[in-house]
Amino acid sequence: MAPSPLSPTDFASVVTAITSAFGDPTRRRIYLFAHERPEGVTASEVAEHFALHSNVARHHLDKLAGGGYLEVRVGRLGAGGAGRPSKRYSAAGDKVALEVPVRHDDLLVTLLGRALAMLPAAAAETMAEDVGVEYGRAMAAAMGGADGQRSFRSALHAVADALTAHGFAAHAEQQGSELRIVSEHCPFGGTAVEHPVICAVDRGMVKGMLAGLYGDVQPAIESSLPMGDAVCVTAVDS
Repeated sequence: MAPSPLSPTDFASVVTAITSAFGDPTRRRIYLFAHERPEGVTASEVAEHFALHSNVARHHLDKLAGGGYLEVRVGRLGAGGAGRPSKRYSAAGDKVALEVPVRHDDLLVTLLGRALAMLPAAAAETMAEDVGVEYGRAMAAAMGGADGQRSFRSALHAVADALTAHGFAAHAEQQGSELRIVSEHCPFGGTAVEHPVICAVDRGMVKGMLAGLYGDVQPAIESSLPMGDAVCVTAVDS
């Protein structure tokens, strides 16, 4: 039996979990630092390496451990096992644990692509973007968009985290005066290659989420995997 799509509640939970664990850039670097050391790391080692207060380092490590990304072992310092217990944090698996249980129905995605191909190009793109906008607004509501407007930059990072949870492997970056969302994976797979109009769904999702989290914007797709580019890039001007 094919897995069912993520419900809005499940999706919101995945986004919250990823944002909590990896939303802070220092925390991402700490995770990679620990992942590169099979013996694990202590809060003191992390604090020294990243020039942090030990309590701050411990907070980041505990967040990662709480999300299941790091394992914790407790030992004692000093000869003969005497001394204060020390926590050592190590990666929970061999692979960098940024994967989430995103599911989608390949049959429905293929059907969508073929249905859009039967429409005039402009009408198909408008419809695809409208679907993305509607879904993006629902995602923003599930992420707490109604609780108050965010800054443009924080909203863009939240959108990138949400897209990553949805299978896009996305991150936000700045190039000159332009803010962009870069996606290194397309969850629509070969269907998007055959029917690039589906990229308008991605643009619509960004537009809808930002509308809910920040305000109305007009994102533009600068490059896309289906068109043969190395990554998908959606540029957004505030």
